Amino acid sequence: MRRKLLVLLICALVVPAAVLAQLRQIPDLAKRGSIVHIQDVIVEVDGQRMRLSAGAQIRSRDNLFIVPMSLPRGAPVKYTLDGSGQIHRVWVLTAEEAAAPDKKPK
Repeated sequence: MRRKLLVLLICALVVPAAVLAQLRQIPDLAKRGSIVHIQDVIVEVDGQRMRLSAGAQIRSRDNLFIVPMSLPRGAPVKYTLDGSGQIHRVWVLTAEEAAAPDKKPK
């Protein structure tokens, strides 16, 4: 009986930690836009062609890494730039995230 109770207690402590690990941390300074993949590492954000940086990361609505070709056409995103002005991180927004107002950077 004690062993079952201990296993249940451990599961109760581990599951919330796994859920918290899935929360998306989109920086307040991330810019909002609409993105379309053009070719290779070239994308178009709000009609302006831009290049993805080396090691750029794109996260889907499910917070999974995706390749540029998998970007939904015209998807609402938030993105950050690297020091040379290339796109470094992209988050494809869920409907709730897209509807939420942008936070002001601190």
